[in-house]
Amino acid sequence: MQSTEAWGASFDRLLPSSWQRSLAAELSLPYVEGLRAFLAAQSESGKTIYPPVGEAFAALGCTPLSEVKVVVLGQDPYHGEGQAHGLSFSVPEGVKVPPSLVNIYKELERDLGLPRSAHGNLRAWAEQGVLLLNATLSVEKGCAGSHQKQGWETLTDAIVALLNQQCEGLVFMLWGSYAQKKGALIDRQKHCVLSSVHPSPLSAHRGFLGCGHFSAANDYLRDRGRVEIDWRIPEAEFRLV
Repeated sequence: MQSTEAWGASFDRLLPSSWQRSLAAELSLPYVEGLRAFLAAQSESGKTIYPPVGEAFAALGCTPLSEVKVVVLGQDPYHGEGQAHGLSFSVPEGVKVPPSLVNIYKELERDLGLPRSAHGNLRAWAEQGVLLLNATLSVEKGCAGSHQKQGWETLTDAIVALLNQQCEGLVFMLWGSYAQKKGALIDRQKHCVLSSVHPSPLSAHRGFLGCGHFSAANDYLRDRGRVEIDWRIPEAEFRLV
């Protein structure tokens, strides 16, 4: 999603149109103004914020509410230069594939026999209905978790609650304790919830590698008469060196 807005702009100007009406009441709550003011102050003090403001809601822009099939919940954006672009676990083409995504690719290979991609851009998933949503949608450069507990988590809780209420038969992939906390918002009679440890190198060997979530998600979608996700990652226009 392209935008010329600065951090601190009204969120309803940043949100994609497919989500605006459903989130309008939430955006009118006082905590959202507090979050917006925090972001404006951080930016005005000279701090670099990732992702660029125009990509903060990229997950929603790539995956309209009516098209969501799978939700992959991350924690907060990558805090290295050029990494974050608004999709959880994803990085733009040309950026080194981060360790957690390497493990996601390992599990894709084990589970579905898919070759590991040379790049880490997961936009192809998002465009098929995989909502790649972080719990926190911004971060200060070089400071992991720096924008937590400022209001983002409340907003993304509202997004998960909206999905739970308005949709039927979604697959929620909750990797790690941070994502699993949002599981309390999900009705397991209406949706499929797949939980495991985080794909980080610190924990992936304790259950993420071998979890079979990608085939399980497709089995669930197919059983409900929905089109499965093609989990293959298209090749980039160039190969990383």
